[in-house]
Amino acid sequence: MHKISCSFTNSKIINNDAIFFSFELFMQNNVLFGITLMVITTFMFSSMDGVSRYLAEKNNVFTLVTMRYWFIAFVIMITCVFIKNRISDILNTNQPYIQFSRGVILSLNNCLVVYTFTLLGLVETHAIIACYPLIVAGLSVPFLGERFGWRRWMAIFTGFIGVIIILRPNTNVITEGSIFAIVGAIMFAVYLILTRYVSRSDTAITSFFWTGIGGTVTMSLISLFIWDNILKEDYLWLLLMCVLSAGSHFMMVKTLQVAEASVVQPFSYLQLVFGSIIGVTIFSESIDLMIIIGALVVIGSGLFTTWREYKIKHNI
Repeated sequence: MHKISCSFTNSKIINNDAIFFSFELFMQNNVLFGITLMVITTFMFSSMDGVSRYLAEKNNVFTLVTMRYWFIAFVIMITCVFIKNRISDILNTNQPYIQFSRGVILSLNNCLVVYTFTLLGLVETHAIIACYPLIVAGLSVPFLGERFGWRRWMAIFTGFIGVIIILRPNTNVITEGSIFAIVGAIMFAVYLILTRYVSRSDTAITSFFWTGIGGTVTMSLISLFIWDNILKEDYLWLLLMCVLSAGSHFMMVKTLQVAEASVVQPFSYLQLVFGSIIGVTIFSESIDLMIIIGALVVIGSGLFTTWREYKIKHNI
């Protein structure tokens, strides 16, 4: 009996060591760990979108986004208490106007996209906005000085054909929501272009803090003129939205610290998958064949563009 007990104990120790060793290997594999973080991040963003859509149907969109940024500002202040770096060191940048502009653009983009959720739903909104990597690729030529071959230009062109398929222009039903979704994709692409530009000299945590500052100031100014109290029965949903917002942005920063953006970027398309699942199962949205075909064309083009960028960057 004693021998059996010892054998079990030793086996348990070995198993625990093996599990710990496997976890250490997993943590050391930046690619696998980065991809895992990216999947979690996209799920959190999609969940936040679902909660935002629910709240926006009954509450003022500007108020919702303002509360979200106030919560992020609160998290930033709490973070400053515990981090070793001084706040002046974190906010130190040679391009404060560009950094601040990023926050302004993203906050206004959030307002537009959340409102679009109430018009188009999660499925179609995400399907259209999924073209933003292609816009980023196109804008990176004049603004970042990057050069593309004909293959990536063809991929970008094909991707926009996918957007046209989703919009179905031959049916004469291009709606206000469709236009808002396209504008939202463009705004987010501009935000990412500016993010790439500042990342040449600023750290990810510096950009994160400046994004929060720019967005908080912008939404606070808007709240002076546009404000409606949140319904009391939605307070817990509002808290959940804020927690998901702060958590997902933090996870995104950690993801980019672990792995290259070009490696994890393809997995950001899972937001369309998660968002569609939430839209169909919770909000009873529908997915027609044109949305599926168009989304597949957009995603395929985006993945090809990302693959070419990675291949050229690493001389593969």
